[in-house]
Amino acid sequence: MNASDMTFLNVWQAHTQQRLFRRLLDAFAYPGRLLDAADSGTNARLAILATLLDAEVSLADPHALVTHEDWIRLMAAAAAPGEARFVVADAARAPDFTPALGSLESPEFGTTLLLEVQQLGTGTPLLLTGPGIASQNRLAVQGLHPAWIAQRADWVSAYPLGVDIILCDATHFAGLPRTTQIIREAL
Repeated sequence: MNASDMTFLNVWQAHTQQRLFRRLLDAFAYPGRLLDAADSGTNARLAILATLLDAEVSLADPHALVTHEDWIRLMAAAAAPGEARFVVADAARAPDFTPALGSLESPEFGTTLLLEVQQLGTGTPLLLTGPGIASQNRLAVQGLHPAWIAQRADWVSAYPLGVDIILCDATHFAGLPRTTQIIREAL
C-alpha cells in the first residue's frame, strides 16, 4: 500500500471522523464560518459523508456525485431526495427536488443538504444573520445556483420545519442551519 492509499484511508478512521464531527458542530454553531477538511485525506464532500453516514442513515445522490466504491464504504441506504435524511447535490444546478422538511412532532427529520460548490471564500457574497452570528456574517460562494437560496427560503419558512445545509468545496465547508437568514448580495 502506497502513501496516497494510506492518506485516503484516513477518512475512514474513527479519530479523523471524530475530529471532523467536532468541526461540523462548530460549523452549525457559527453559521458561515469556513472550516477545513483537508486533513481527512480526501475531498470535503466524501469526508463529511463518511463522518455523518452509516447503515442506519439514508442518502440521496440525484446528481451521481458519489462513486460506487464510496457507496459501499458509506453503507448508507439509497433513498429518493424527498425521503432521504441526507442529500448530496451539485450546487451549480438548480434544485430539482423537494427534500423532507420534518414534521412539527419531529422537525429533526428535515433533510441535511450537502451542496458541493466550486469554491468557498470567493464569489457571490451571502449575508448571514441569526443565531450564532453576533450581528452579521458574509460568506462568499462561487458555484451556487441562485435558485438554492430562494428555494431554501421556502423550505425553512415554516420553522421549525426545514432543511439544514452544508456547503463544501474541495477542502472547506460551512454550515447554514435552518435558523440562519440568507440574503444573496449583488456583486
